[in-house]
Amino acid sequence: MGNTVKKATRAATVTNDPAVEATVSAVIADVRERGDNAVRHYSRTFDSWDPVSFQLGPEEIERVIASVPTQVKEDIRAAQANVRNFAEHQRTSLHDFEVETAPGVFLGQRNIPVAAAGAYVPGGRYPLVASAHMTIITAKVAGVERVTACTPPMQGQIPAASVAAMAFAGADEILILGGVQAVAAMAIGTESIGRVDILTGPGNAYVAEAKRQLFGEVGIDLFAGPTETLIIADEHADPFMVAVDLLSQAEHGPDSPAILITTSEDVARRTEEHIDRLLPGMPTRQKAEPAWRDHGEIHVVDSLTDAYVLADDFASEHVQVLTVNPREALAAMRNYGALFLGDGTCVTYGDKVIGTNHTLPTRKAARYTGGLWVGKFLKTVTYQEVPDPASSAALGELAARASRVESFEGHARSGDLRAARHFGTELPWAP
Repeated sequence: MGNTVKKATRAATVTNDPAVEATVSAVIADVRERGDNAVRHYSRTFDSWDPVSFQLGPEEIERVIASVPTQVKEDIRAAQANVRNFAEHQRTSLHDFEVETAPGVFLGQRNIPVAAAGAYVPGGRYPLVASAHMTIITAKVAGVERVTACTPPMQGQIPAASVAAMAFAGADEILILGGVQAVAAMAIGTESIGRVDILTGPGNAYVAEAKRQLFGEVGIDLFAGPTETLIIADEHADPFMVAVDLLSQAEHGPDSPAILITTSEDVARRTEEHIDRLLPGMPTRQKAEPAWRDHGEIHVVDSLTDAYVLADDFASEHVQVLTVNPREALAAMRNYGALFLGDGTCVTYGDKVIGTNHTLPTRKAARYTGGLWVGKFLKTVTYQEVPDPASSAALGELAARASRVESFEGHARSGDLRAARHFGTELPWAP
């Protein structure tokens, strides 16, 4: 099945750092115990940030937005329109229904939004403004009443573009607060920060670990790992484009896998040459170079069928298909976070502007889940009603027999009672 031109030299980390676990656990416990006082303590300690209030008021939000360049604001609104449009199509694809499954037996399903969601928008040196679009807009389209959005300060300042994106997306509360203290405050609730039902958004190792530890107490979007990208290319692919697109995702972090699977030895060789030439001049070389060195891979396979099989085994977060007939991958593949078909698109579009959600499964989680979408903020619940006495009696008899097979006598008696009421019979177990 071909050969490996370049293999990762360092295995992807799948276990959690005990030091990170311990730090996060201590912060969460302290926030649980001391509320706002603990949140303020850690904000001072980790971010040197101690404002009168972490939450921005309406007038302050307007002042911050006014400081953002007009073009940036227009671009944010354009990207958000795309995200909102796709999310609205997702929402309309989900229907409540009620069906009469037997005479007088009505079963139904409803999609109910959670009451409150927390959106974490990463900051620091590389603020992920687009995370505001993906988390806040998706929640609001789902019908979430209250969305609390947190983003950390950036070198002691309010990150203006992030605040603008959070406000335009429809956040009900905007807090300049980062790290574990922000995630814990939203999940647990404090004197000034309301508790949410689900936490969404990416973050560093500490934020990811906080979400992991709090999962169950609140819902989360995904267990996040390093960004992953995989490209499937045939002999017609442009090696320069392949190289550029691989490095575009490697710059996410030094542990971000970037993988090429190709049917062409020539494309493999030339892609590697282009990467070697491009890396020295990349402004983000500090992250992209170790990512490619330690986690980059190139595999040459005999056919596109083999390429799809190998790609499914990787179950990558992003899969880009640079082949003559890229839509073949829709039928051939099943394990991916998102597909990017043809050279007219790229993962960057999905990350920033095209409208699909960029919060996607990593570490092979694409084998069993997709990414963040409107449905993540909805609880699909069921109900039943049996107003017809005869149908209730028939179900009662069936339920009683099924319950006694499992030695659940109490369950059986609930069924007996409905049947006896209809038929006017005595209950042998009644006092």
